[in-house]
Amino acid sequence: MSFTKAQESRTAIERLFTEMRHLFNSGAYRPSGQSGKVAREALLTLSPEIYGDMPDPEKVELNGLVYVIDRLPKGLEECRFIKFISDEGYLLSNFEVIIPPKRVRNCYRVDKEQMFIEVTRGRSEIYDVITHLTFLYHEAEKIRKRAFDDKGNASREWIYLEEIILGKNQPNNLQNSDQNLDQAFTYISTLLGRTFAETKDAYKRFAENPKDNNGLFNIVYWLAKRSAEEIFDQKMREISFTPTLRERIGKHIYGERWASNIKYTLVEKNLHNRPVHIISANLHSFLNTIYAKDALRDEFSPSASIYDIAFELRKPNQQIRMNRVMDYALQNGLTVLSDKTGTNLGVQIIDIAKVPFSKFHQQLFNISEENFAKLNTNEAPVLVVMDYAFGEQAYETMDELLKPIQLSPSDGEVKNEQKMPLVSVSIMGKAGILSGDKGDIMIPTAHVFEGTADNYPFKNDFSSEDFKNLDVEAFEGTMITVLGTSLQNRDVLEYFKNSSWRAIGLEMEGAHYQKAIQSEAFIRKSINQNVIVRYAYYASDNPLLTGSTLASGSLGLVGVKPTYGITIKTLEKIFNQLGIRN
Repeated sequence: MSFTKAQESRTAIERLFTEMRHLFNSGAYRPSGQSGKVAREALLTLSPEIYGDMPDPEKVELNGLVYVIDRLPKGLEECRFIKFISDEGYLLSNFEVIIPPKRVRNCYRVDKEQMFIEVTRGRSEIYDVITHLTFLYHEAEKIRKRAFDDKGNASREWIYLEEIILGKNQPNNLQNSDQNLDQAFTYISTLLGRTFAETKDAYKRFAENPKDNNGLFNIVYWLAKRSAEEIFDQKMREISFTPTLRERIGKHIYGERWASNIKYTLVEKNLHNRPVHIISANLHSFLNTIYAKDALRDEFSPSASIYDIAFELRKPNQQIRMNRVMDYALQNGLTVLSDKTGTNLGVQIIDIAKVPFSKFHQQLFNISEENFAKLNTNEAPVLVVMDYAFGEQAYETMDELLKPIQLSPSDGEVKNEQKMPLVSVSIMGKAGILSGDKGDIMIPTAHVFEGTADNYPFKNDFSSEDFKNLDVEAFEGTMITVLGTSLQNRDVLEYFKNSSWRAIGLEMEGAHYQKAIQSEAFIRKSINQNVIVRYAYYASDNPLLTGSTLASGSLGLVGVKPTYGITIKTLEKIFNQLGIRN
């Protein structure tokens, strides 16, 4: 019997995740060992779009390399030993805390050969990093084979690269001579199997964030060096997991602390009896939409829209303006909960009763001053805005947040608790789109959890009609909640798009959020069964279009209009529920 490429790819995904679960449960493994080889072969069979030329034995995948390095701690390429840890007290140590620019997690360089990676977001985070490491070590093998022959003899290109790294010809010094720098690009492009232009472009992309990585030359050198040491000197690389991490994973330890902190704040500020609207989104768009125009009224004309202001605030070097917005907001209803629980999810609580009325509200929400005054303390909504969760973490955090609020004990050991006065849950996220392009909007009608029989249809309070005047495309249909964004290939995605699933996009949190909402509403009955849910995603990439995957670069200012469009529409819906819009 023959299988389609989509079926083979889905099997590869299942095999890869089965193997990664085994690696985690075993406590340690070597990337060059049998378990590491199984994971690498499954990843090669899958051939994810985000890893581009990974299956090509000659070419090192440069866009994928940039993508992965941005999500791993600086200096990891130099380490032979990678250890995954839980929150085990290292924040109190004297080790420098290293935080990857595109994945907020605490990492620690213990010595010149060992890196600790702190995991507090659940299994999704572990699988994500293991996948990146599998890719990284595979590309290291390609470089090593070009740098050394079978007997360990170094090539001319490798000798020159080593001179650069060991200080005889530093890259910074090379920049004093365009000819010398071009010579270095020529040598390293041979090691990478890429063109001169491709190598130079990758060098520039790494140089954009010099504080967060060691640069292309250093990364290529150490990846190949550690690979060569393993082959010729038997200095094996190892990835391990601490017993504490293996014991804690899946037990909602961090999510419970995080949710308890939010509920404690609601009680402390006497907001726990007010209508609560939970919003999962970034931590800038709701803040700016509600407060920025008033806070910066001396810098923008009265006719400036929130989009005009948002475009300015998303440009570089806007910290002074953002500080002004934050200071103004803190005086007018905003409470910021900095995360000290390990989830890496910041939270903003906005008390609408303390937001001053202004022309800004009238312009944006079409609310008259008379109607705005009708918002007495008991009716005014409370917004709980939480930062983007990551994969399974979405279930852990939402499940804990929707549980009853624990008040002070009323009768001995009998706990006094009340249901969360929840009115709506709004999820705004980034997702890969299958039918449109970057910046478009997706409105899900159901979440289908990849690799399982878990499907979550629901009534979405959003529709594509809500965004018809936004000058971006809005698509409505099924969304696929994937096990990992870095594990999707064209065959699987085209299957979901063109089959009876008619999927419009893929993301990592939707099914987890909906599972928590439905469990608390219909099984545990911790919240009202009529709670309103809203899901809307803006497209950060199109994994089916060459050059439009996540590895091709950030969304940039293209994301401003859909992000703020969804934000404005969410707030409009919340005010519509109150019946005070004109």
